Amino acid sequence: MTDPSSEPTDETQPHDNAAWQPIDRTPATGPADPSPDAAPAGTAAGPVSYSPAPEPRTDWTRPSWADREPTPEHWFESAAPVTAEPVVAARRQGAGPGTVIAAALVAAVLASGGTVAALTATGAFDRPQVAATASQNASSATVKQPVTLDESSAIIDVAAKAGPSVVRIYTKGVDPTSPTQQEQSGVGSGIIFDSAGWILTNRHVVAGTTDLTVQLKDGTKYEATTYGIDTLTDLAIIKVDATGLPAATIGDSDGLKVGELVVAIGSPLGTFDNSVTSGIVSALGRDITTDGGHLRNLIQTDAAINPGNSGGPLLDATGAVIGVNTAIARDSTGIGFSIPIDIARPVMRQALAGQKLARPYIGIQYVSIDPQMVKHLKLPSSAGAYVQILDPNGDPTGEDAVKPSSPAAVAGIKTGDIVISINGQAIDATHPLDAILTQFAPGDKITIEVIRGKDHKTLTVTLGTRPPDLR
Repeated sequence: MTDPSSEPTDETQPHDNAAWQPIDRTPATGPADPSPDAAPAGTAAGPVSYSPAPEPRTDWTRPSWADREPTPEHWFESAAPVTAEPVVAARRQGAGPGTVIAAALVAAVLASGGTVAALTATGAFDRPQVAATASQNASSATVKQPVTLDESSAIIDVAAKAGPSVVRIYTKGVDPTSPTQQEQSGVGSGIIFDSAGWILTNRHVVAGTTDLTVQLKDGTKYEATTYGIDTLTDLAIIKVDATGLPAATIGDSDGLKVGELVVAIGSPLGTFDNSVTSGIVSALGRDITTDGGHLRNLIQTDAAINPGNSGGPLLDATGAVIGVNTAIARDSTGIGFSIPIDIARPVMRQALAGQKLARPYIGIQYVSIDPQMVKHLKLPSSAGAYVQILDPNGDPTGEDAVKPSSPAAVAGIKTGDIVISINGQAIDATHPLDAILTQFAPGDKITIEVIRGKDHKTLTVTLGTRPPDLR
């Protein structure tokens, strides 16, 4: 796995062959409506079909809707247009097998089972109830006692609390990959994270746009500008000139558990604004490849996701934002992905401080240590980040895994080192190196503990700024 600042790695963990599709803004099928008040015209977008066959598919049939000129069917996201056959006209397609659909969230509530016990333990289901006395004809006195509510009650509370902070984002722009270069429009979602008009969304929602309009739940609209694009993952921050907006509660994604109840809110298909869906955390630490790059350490959820919900929040049972919905598997049911809010938190802080959005850079290639690697290479540690480039057989290639003149090289990190902790935080399967590094900013000094041969060494690294074109 590559840290947020390094070159692509020879990560040996296999990825499945399912294709992923960006599920960003829902497109209009005709020219952009000059008025942001108008909903996107034409057929609403849906997920693009794919065949998850084990053998690779190199040839894709050109979709019939691709010939509908002059309006392109997708938004620019730094990749060539995809030719996967869609079920319905989709906003964006993936770039072939193994690619991802940039996310958009769903419109139907999907209550997941098996999470009531976890929520009860947190007290999320405890509510007072007025109980009648034993005899109906006796005293009218009442007493309060705790009652365990059903799962839908928790979802109702989350929707009421977080709904006002979720916005619809209308976009206009020209897709640089379109032969017609005609302006087109789309719709995405966003999260108000500060009452002074700061909104978190997906990078693919605002990429290539020339005009942005934000609509609140109550229908109020504001012109918006893009403040910055994240250089690490599919995130962006936009700004509206307003104060006193209903800001979301920002939670903590580090403590998430598989099976935990989650709720998603957004504008599926660009039409059904403030739609609520629910599900559970299906898995953590997922890595997928999209046409916009490789996304790591994602939350997998079975909450329904559709085009138009990109940039909307994934919420826990308290109504706090714990993720930004970003991707779904093509032709799948219940396989969606969200960027953990802990990964987004540093760029949110930078925006509020008036700083340029930037990610830290260390300059190494590494692979996360697993039991098979320990056995094969006889490594002295069962966890950590192995600073090494491995061949398909899992053996070192002999290439230098430390970028010359990089912060890692200056600090003395060498190929073959095993990084086991950063600032005292152990590196393991739950806390991979790149996820830990996202907590820091360029210029920060961090303490790294490494194993080199039989020795333990402590090194100080001054983090650099991650190059924007690094994938």
